[in-house]
Amino acid sequence: MKEDFKLLNTKSMFKKTALFLTILLMVGCSTVPLTGRMQIALVSDAEVLALSDTSYQSFMKTAVTSTKTVENARVTRVGKKITTAVETYFTQQGLSAQLAGYSWSFKLVKDEAVNAFCMPGGKIVVYEGLLPITLDDTGLAVVVGHEIAHAVAKHSNERMSQQLILNYGASTLSTVMSKKSTAAKTIASTVFGLGAEYGVALPYSRKQEYEADRLGLIFMAMAGYDPAQSVAFWERMSAVSKSSTPEFLSTHPSDAKRIANLKILLPEAQAFYKK
Repeated sequence: MKEDFKLLNTKSMFKKTALFLTILLMVGCSTVPLTGRMQIALVSDAEVLALSDTSYQSFMKTAVTSTKTVENARVTRVGKKITTAVETYFTQQGLSAQLAGYSWSFKLVKDEAVNAFCMPGGKIVVYEGLLPITLDDTGLAVVVGHEIAHAVAKHSNERMSQQLILNYGASTLSTVMSKKSTAAKTIASTVFGLGAEYGVALPYSRKQEYEADRLGLIFMAMAGYDPAQSVAFWERMSAVSKSSTPEFLSTHPSDAKRIANLKILLPEAQAFYKK
């Protein structure tokens, strides 16, 4: 009898959880601007941008800006070409409003870590330690395109939303939504993971990584960089990861499957490439 009661309680809990998640998905869903994939979005764009800017400003207070003239020029040059391509793509797709609140900036920081990131809102940071692997403008375009893709596809929003669900489990919808803003501030430190916190940043899912690869290839191709060179770059990254794990790879897996997938994506990206 007790076992039957426990079973009924378990079934009831699963039903409530399923209903909660269904309602949550109905009120907190959006689509990735470029691919159409459905994603959870419980945190507003305005909140994400504000939290992102706070994290970025905090990071830049301790970061040391690189004084390397040639390398700084490269980061700015490539960054501007990629962001112009992004804006053009969004305009062509009638999605310019999705970039509201974005203010692009490009920073090269003095740090030997193999790392780079783009914050929601368009703040792009490249570490000096990444440049020996990117080698040239095209190699850098692979990284910048990929990181911007994460930002404009609102992957940070999605990760924050997923973490909210994990934190609150089967709580009522009203409980989640009433505490959303406070919880989002706490979660932001691990989602954005900058400075001393980046080592525990929540990793992107495989689905998000492949999505950023696809969009990044398109953006770099539109900017005039050969997307086929992305394969060589990720092969170099894979070689580096065999001896150590760069910070860049802590949330950006580089493996045979990724490279194989890039080769599948190339024909689509090549259609956007004009020498």
